[in-house]
Amino acid sequence: MTLHLFDTAAREARPLTPVTPGKVGIYLCGPTVQSSPHIGHLRAAVAFDVLQRWLMRKGLNVTMVRNVTDIDDKTLAKSAEAGVEWWAWALRHEREFQAAYEAVGVLQPDSEPRATGHMPEIIALIALLIERGHAYEHEGSVYFDVQSYPEYGSLTRQALEDLEPAADAPTDAKRDPRDFALWKATKAGEPDTAAWASPWGPGRPGWHIECSAMARRYLGETFDIHGGGLDLRFPHHENEQAQSRAAGYGFAQMWLHSAWVTQSGEKMSKSLGNGMGVDEVLADHSAAALRLALGQVHYRSMIEWSDKTMDDAETTWSRLSGFVARASERVGAPTPSEVAAAELPAPFVEAMDDDLSVPRAMAHIHDTVRGGNAALTAGDDAAVRTSLLAVRAMLDTLGLDPASSLWASGAKDAEPALKALEVLVGADLAKRAQARAEKDWSAADEIRDRLQAAGIIIEDGADGARWSLAEEG
Repeated sequence: MTLHLFDTAAREARPLTPVTPGKVGIYLCGPTVQSSPHIGHLRAAVAFDVLQRWLMRKGLNVTMVRNVTDIDDKTLAKSAEAGVEWWAWALRHEREFQAAYEAVGVLQPDSEPRATGHMPEIIALIALLIERGHAYEHEGSVYFDVQSYPEYGSLTRQALEDLEPAADAPTDAKRDPRDFALWKATKAGEPDTAAWASPWGPGRPGWHIECSAMARRYLGETFDIHGGGLDLRFPHHENEQAQSRAAGYGFAQMWLHSAWVTQSGEKMSKSLGNGMGVDEVLADHSAAALRLALGQVHYRSMIEWSDKTMDDAETTWSRLSGFVARASERVGAPTPSEVAAAELPAPFVEAMDDDLSVPRAMAHIHDTVRGGNAALTAGDDAAVRTSLLAVRAMLDTLGLDPASSLWASGAKDAEPALKALEVLVGADLAKRAQARAEKDWSAADEIRDRLQAAGIIIEDGADGARWSLAEEG
């Protein structure tokens, strides 16, 4: 396997060596459906969608599991404030997340388990931890004993004595303030529907135990990759690893974490109140441009969001989709099977195999588009066809092929604007051609400069002038 990925636990890029040859199991921490999705939530979804697509392109059989946390303290609190049953509140926002994933072309997971649907597995895992001496019950709640597991803190390389108390339960209920909740006894005032029977009394699971139980249920005791946002490393993923390995499971062999979307250096989050809603962004911009904005930055690099972010992404998307449209009109569109079977350029493959270096991969795509535009100007149909197939195959791998069924409706919506632009630019080119024929070089240059200022590049060839949108940078 030539693919190297940055393993958070090892703090270095390592070759992916599947537990089962030819197959890769991925567990991705999905949403806690307490409120509507913002673009920060989509960052991780798009990043791991690119990983899944790349693995599939390499011929691997991928099983993607993305969970839904549909019961927790905040969901109960917010639903109570709104006067809505907690389960209806959770389902409403779960559907909003699913619509947001679909809008930006995130592939559906092979399994999307909810915490509330896996109480038997959760309870069984807690009982196993008690039996193995790694957990204890106190007044109907169960806690993980961090001092019973010497490797606690190894994922994030923190010493136990340096850690703050776990904030998920009162410290006076625990042997050690850093112990974390596996099972929470029902509290006064909580709805009866938010409690499940257990050997320790009615209650509900802690946040961390649900993922350990569901990962084992769908991927087995040992699987390849566990992913999520950077903010989940501690305590969530540290606790997941501790409880799973204390139970005797191999658990995740590699950890991948995507960076945040930030505004003015601050992470987008519900708690800070700076999360830009997905619906808000899509009201003014195309879903393809949003996916491009979130996916073209390396998954381990922060995305600093500004007023220009989406405008720049729209411009880039127009250049890419514009080339595909013009080249397809000239030489015909490759079939989906041709795109899927096309050999990818070596620089693109090398970039993607190097920890999913999408920025380098995008640079090669832009180079290929430039070459394709030059071939269009020169009338070299063979070169146009080669560039078109390569561009579509590379963009397809990133979930961004403009001619795919995924974005076809968006392309149709853009057709009137593209046709209008072609008419306007065509009129200016006709005036420029007339000026050149009359040797009025000043007028011809003025038209060229005006178009260039608008981001339109003119290239003169033997069969006349052709135009294209300028590349970024």
